[in-house]
Amino acid sequence: MLKNIPVGDTERPVPGWALRLAKALPFIVLPQCLWRLPFAFDFCMGLIDEKRGPWEWWAVPYVFGLSLVTESVTLLTLGLVSGWGEVFPRWVPFLRGRRVPPLVATVPALLGGAVVTFLFDLLGFIQGVDIFAPERWGSVWWMVLARICITPAMLWGPITLALAVAYHRRRTRPLALAA
Repeated sequence: MLKNIPVGDTERPVPGWALRLAKALPFIVLPQCLWRLPFAFDFCMGLIDEKRGPWEWWAVPYVFGLSLVTESVTLLTLGLVSGWGEVFPRWVPFLRGRRVPPLVATVPALLGGAVVTFLFDLLGFIQGVDIFAPERWGSVWWMVLARICITPAMLWGPITLALAVAYHRRRTRPLALAA
């Protein structure tokens, strides 16, 4: 049976599995963000691409920005297990200190989780069949490194969906059933 870990600033105890997953998620996605960075400098990490064009100046800010946005979005899932996901912070005008309606956090988390699941899992699987084909790589070791770095990111969507459901249940169930 999963044990509830009380978090000091939440209204109700957060399930231990949810707290661990929310804290681990940025680290689960980090290998893919790091693996992507050499591409900004036209280093293709062993990938053989016949259709490759010349290196573009905008690749550096684009790839670094994409990695920063990715990590920032994964950090937002911490709101599903923290007090700042239940009460608006003081710096939010007109809403400061008020309770966050559960659907205000649940709906974007569910939509985001569904989109990320679609992009990384379904499309990733379809394209992954091609991108992980041995003939696309200069060496089997580059392919293994790519799989090690990219595959954990496929958990991002399902983890976000699970955290959103747990958040919604914790915030909407009657107090007697929440414990």
